[in-house]
Amino acid sequence: MAQNKKTKKKFAKKLLHKYRMVILNEDTFEERFSFRLTRLNVFVAVGLSAIFLVAATTVLIAFTPLREYIPGYSSADLKEKATNLAYVSDSLQNVIRLNDQYLASIKDALTGEFDPEQLNRDSILSAPITDQEYEEINRIKADSLLREEVAQEDKYNILPTATDNINFSLFPPVKGTISDPYSIEDKHYAVDVVTARNSPIKSVADGRVIFAEWTAETGYVIIIEHSYGLLSAYKHNASLTKTQGDMVRAGEVIATAGNTGELTTGPHVHFELWNEGNPVDPTEYIDFN
Repeated sequence: MAQNKKTKKKFAKKLLHKYRMVILNEDTFEERFSFRLTRLNVFVAVGLSAIFLVAATTVLIAFTPLREYIPGYSSADLKEKATNLAYVSDSLQNVIRLNDQYLASIKDALTGEFDPEQLNRDSILSAPITDQEYEEINRIKADSLLREEVAQEDKYNILPTATDNINFSLFPPVKGTISDPYSIEDKHYAVDVVTARNSPIKSVADGRVIFAEWTAETGYVIIIEHSYGLLSAYKHNASLTKTQGDMVRAGEVIATAGNTGELTTGPHVHFELWNEGNPVDPTEYIDFN
C-alpha cells in the first residue's frame, strides 16, 4: 500500500516537475527567450491541439464547399446545375440539327436540286430529322427467336425502355407462394407472399431506408427509396436489420419474415412497389417463384 502511494507521488512529481526551455543564438549564445513548462503542460497542449485539429476538419467538411470534393458526395445545388446543363445541351443539339438541315436546304437550292421559293426556316421544325428510304425486310427464324429472347429479358423491367435496365433490375425480396395478389378493386396494392417464419427478406434494389418503425396494424415496416422514383415497402416483419437512413444494396437482407401487426393471419411478407407515387403490380416485374 505504501509502495503504491510512493509510486503515485513519484509519477505526479514527474508530471509537475518544471523544466526551462531556452532559445539561444547559435553564434553568440545570446539567450533570445525562455519559458517554463512541465510534462503535464505538454500533454495538455498536445491533446488540445489534436482536438482543435479534429474539430476544425469536421467544420470544414460539414459547413464549407470542400465537402463537395469528397468522393460520393454531391449537394442538391450541384445536382440541380447538372440537370440544367443536361437540358441546355439537349436544346443546343436540337438547334444544331435545325441549322444543319437549313444549311443543307440552302446547298440544295444553290445546286438547283431544291426550289428556293419553298425554302422556309420555320418548315424545318416540322420536317423529319433525316429522309431515309425503307425497304421491306422479310423476317427470318433467327430474327423471331432474337425478338422473343429480348422480350423475355425485358419482361420484368419496370423502367420505360429496356436500355434503362442495363444497370438497374429488381431482386426478389423473398421466394414463396402468393396468397393474396395485387388488386386495385379491393384496394390491395401489394402481394402477400407466404414464407417460413424468420426467413430473410432482401432489398429489391439499391437504395436508402426512409422508414423503419413499428406500426400497430402492419407490425415492423421498412420502406426503401430506390432510383428512378421507385419505392418498395415490406410489412408484417418479425424484426428489422436496418434503420432509417441506412444505404442498402440489391439482395441485402433488411428484415426477417414474421406475423406482426393486427392485419395479418400468418407468417408472410406484404410487399408493395410504387413507381412515381403510383402503386404497380409487383408480379409484372419480379418473379416470386
